[in-house]
Amino acid sequence: MKKLLIFCIAAALFACKGEPKDYVTLSGKIANPDESKTLKIFQGRNYEKIINLNDDGSFEDTLKVVAGDYNFQHGKEFGPIYLKNNNVTSFETDYNSFVDSMEFKGDASDINNFSLKSFLLAKKHFNEVLIANGSKEDFDNATKAYKADYEGLKTKYSEVDSTHIAMMDKNVNTTLSQVTRFMTGKLAARSAMPKGSPSPDFKNYENNAGGNTSLSDFKGKYVYIDVWATWCGPCIKEIPSLKKVEEQFHDKNIEFVSISVDNGRGYKNDAAAAYKGWKKMIVDKELGGVQLIADKAFSSDFMTSYQVTSIPRFILIDPNGNIVSADAPRPSNPALVKLLNELL
Repeated sequence: MKKLLIFCIAAALFACKGEPKDYVTLSGKIANPDESKTLKIFQGRNYEKIINLNDDGSFEDTLKVVAGDYNFQHGKEFGPIYLKNNNVTSFETDYNSFVDSMEFKGDASDINNFSLKSFLLAKKHFNEVLIANGSKEDFDNATKAYKADYEGLKTKYSEVDSTHIAMMDKNVNTTLSQVTRFMTGKLAARSAMPKGSPSPDFKNYENNAGGNTSLSDFKGKYVYIDVWATWCGPCIKEIPSLKKVEEQFHDKNIEFVSISVDNGRGYKNDAAAAYKGWKKMIVDKELGGVQLIADKAFSSDFMTSYQVTSIPRFILIDPNGNIVSADAPRPSNPALVKLLNELL
């Protein structure tokens, strides 16, 4: 009888524990969701699943996964997430401030919050103000603060496994390397092209509207130059903001000039196809302002003089042909409207 009782107790305990589930349960809510009302979970080409959101932005679904790091996308926003079968994981956020307002709960929340907050540190310290106007001293201070805050996160999330710590260490070092290279180029350009110095010139660039155009044609006006290409994602992302700025200052003494450096990239190195692609995008995106194409892409004298090695790049020139900023704020940066309001 005693053995039978022990067996029953053991069976009951096993039944309560249950078998590990071969799926992860993912739930949460996205306030002010995108009109797509979908959440895509993916891992490169290895895995993809679409979760439909309810009308209020809430969602819940099960996913069979191989334990590891995945990404999710809602509308135009992305984020990282660690998933493992038998876990119950959730997050809530607001689409209008996607990663900034996000918080993970449930299983693996330490890993997910650590990864998320590590990502946000770069956004916090290497912000638009630093990128647009920061000095070398400002950048050095931001780098020190970034490293210190990251070490603080590792202390706070001390339970995160060594594999994820090592992975995030690598990501942080990669971020520092990329930002340092980017800022070094910007600082060098600002130093070589100080405010008030004569601007390098461009001559007879093909104008999409017909004929050729030179910088001297805009004498007497401020000129805001957007150096871009059809294959450049960040360039395309700036187009809506550029249109808004153009509209806001359409009756002011300023010309908005876009110069394409398309030379075949994104078109199997076919320069003729790239040229057609430039023409097509002007129509498809209903681009305004003055649309020009550089004579020798990045090798053009104007580009090399301004040390343009990455795009988008924005340049502001005054009515006398002198430099206001060799590395002006992007259209999406409120600093641009503030600067133009001060000048115009």
